[in-house]
Amino acid sequence: MSRFAIAGLQLELVNADNLQRLESEIDAVCRRFPWLDLVLVGELAAFGPNPANAQAMPGPAEQVLCAAAKRHGIWLVPGSMFETRDGKVFNTAPVIDPGGQVVARYRKMFPFLPYEKGVTAGAEFVTFDIPGIGRVGVSICYDMWFPETTRTLAWMGAEVILHPTMTNTIDRDAELAIARANATMNQCYFIDINVAGNLGFGRSAVFGPGGEIIHQAGSGREVIVAELDLQAARSARERGWLGLTQPLKSFRDSVVEFPPYALSARRSSYLESLGPLTMPTRNGRSPS
Repeated sequence: MSRFAIAGLQLELVNADNLQRLESEIDAVCRRFPWLDLVLVGELAAFGPNPANAQAMPGPAEQVLCAAAKRHGIWLVPGSMFETRDGKVFNTAPVIDPGGQVVARYRKMFPFLPYEKGVTAGAEFVTFDIPGIGRVGVSICYDMWFPETTRTLAWMGAEVILHPTMTNTIDRDAELAIARANATMNQCYFIDINVAGNLGFGRSAVFGPGGEIIHQAGSGREVIVAELDLQAARSARERGWLGLTQPLKSFRDSVVEFPPYALSARRSSYLESLGPLTMPTRNGRSPS
């Protein structure tokens, strides 16, 4: 078996406690589509983008979401929440199994600096296996701007990338191009679910392993239901998309050692010349 059904919830949310709304929407989509296997929500959906709302995990909000997953027997990635851990704040997406257990927590590797202040970067990639289906990876919003993140998940065997997002800026077109490119270059399904309303511009999208657009949403509330066939991703990786490109095999077989990927060599003289990562100033120039 290689097919499974996913619902992406593009919800109109506010910068406050949305937890009851999330629970209600999860209940509603599972009543309407009782054959769903997994539900995905946008980034920071539960409480909005305010680190002051951070809480420990496990915690009361996560337990509400675990109960919802167990109630419907679904996999659930309820977007992300700010998490307090060891005196730090992380942007964290829990992965909840159909029994209501948290099997993983992915902490966003690339907070949206300099805007997402006070949030610590995570350092561990997360994949999880759906028995009898395949392997799924998780990344969050700005992570996808760094192609190394999706490539690493593909290298770990992920055939689907779940990607909760919160974008309310004019670069959504660029994000959609990046999401589609990530799907194409890594021959995987890429599920990019944004929020809507006061917190996001929507326009969520589902891309297939050849970069094909399975669905692209509008800007308001939308329930996106798709049935994914992971055999299509496996075939693309084994035979090439349409019998053509096989980038993962070429990457595997390459003898090139990419200099920027060594941590000790990452700070090249050119990258250092770009200056510090700071907020732009009013005249359009970063401070020296």
